[in-house]
Order: sequence, then structure tokens, then C-alpha cells
Amino acid sequence: MLTRKQQELLLFIHERMKESGVPPSFDEMKDALDLASKSGIHRLITALEERGFIRRLPNRARALEVIRLPEAYSPSIQPRRGFSPSVIEGSLGKPQPVAAPALVKPVADNGNSVSVPVMGRIAAGVPISAIQNNTHDIVVPADMLGSGEHYALEVKGDSMIDAGIFDGDTVIIRNGSTASPGDIVVALVDDEEATLKRFRRKGASIALEAANPAYETRIFGPDRVKVQGKLVGLIRRYH
Repeated sequence: MLTRKQQELLLFIHERMKESGVPPSFDEMKDALDLASKSGIHRLITALEERGFIRRLPNRARALEVIRLPEAYSPSIQPRRGFSPSVIEGSLGKPQPVAAPALVKPVADNGNSVSVPVMGRIAAGVPISAIQNNTHDIVVPADMLGSGEHYALEVKGDSMIDAGIFDGDTVIIRNGSTASPGDIVVALVDDEEATLKRFRRKGASIALEAANPAYETRIFGPDRVKVQGKLVGLIRRYH
């Protein structure tokens, strides 16, 4: 599933290449999506490339190739200045903004376990899309959760390996919007990208700290980061 911004950018690139045969510049993409900086475009391009929608061609300036479009794409949808196409996603019939996961309270399976919704994947590395769809449920021990609402996410990436969180693990998250320094949290950056990192404060700024020396700590203004929950448990499958 693509976020609204990812889908807008993909369609903008597709339509521009249909018109002129040349991909738009990063400045044109930034203006079309009303983003404040080109760093947001870089993140969106990376996400689209990782999902197999576009390909960057080596050794050529502005070289992008659209490989495929979303299944819900209709040729009648045309981009415009400000670019907010009314694209149907899935069966919902309207664009879905990135938001906190739509949770349900855990349902008791028996006296010792509860069912928790798995909301998709979370990046422990380069941020991937914030995901808000319940893909399936898992049953976890009741004593892992405590009070509150919970959801689960499948981990992709290796930036938290020194905290014992590996690619392919499933993390259990207690829903909430606050965190203390040192907590491992689901952080939503710029309302667009979600990542699993350790929460720190650097003066008035927020630091998202990896647990792998290969990754740098990323610093953001407080208005750019929203905490969407804290890590309370982890499930690992051995094959």
C-alpha cells in the first residue's frame, strides 16, 4: 500500500513523462506536492523504488523510470497544481491519510493470551511508509501487554539489532503519543514515514537513535515527529 504522498508523487512523475518524455526535477516534485524541502522527495523516491514502482537509472541525471502504477489507478485521474488527486485506494472509495493506526482493544483468546492486530511493517533502518491497515491478528501472552491498546508491526531492517530487534521480528507496541528518553518507539516523521527507533531529546529537538553503529542518529524539530506507541514486547520465529 502506498501512502497518499507516495501515490501523488508516482502519478505526477508518470503524467509528466507522458507529456514530455522527461522526468520532473526534484524542485518541480517538491512544488507539486507542496513539500518544504527536497529531502522529503528523496524519502518518497526511495520508498517508491523499494516497492518496485520506479527505478533510478545509473549515470544519468534526473533518470527515473516508472515500472508500474497502483492497481487502483485510473487514467481519468489527472494531476494538478497542488496535486491532490481523488484516488480510490482499495475498497474504501476515498484517499486514506497517514494517521495513527485504527486499533481495536485486544480480544481475549483465553485466560492466558490475547489477540492483537498486526498493522503492517515498520522500518528499523531507512524509514518506510507509515502503515495503518490491519493485515492479520496474532495471539500473544496476556502478561506481555498490561493495560491500554496494543498493535503489532513486522520489523524490516537491521538498525535496532544491538537492542535485540532483528529483521523479520514482530514487535508489540502499546499505543500512545508520549515517550520518555530511552524508550524504543514507533515514530512518525513529517506525517509520512514511520520508523522504530530509540527516543531521545537534544535540547528542544528530538533524536531518533539507532541501535546499530552503521546508522546515524537523526535529529528533528519537535513538530516533525509524532510518537505513535512504545515497544512492550517482541516475537521471533525460528525456521
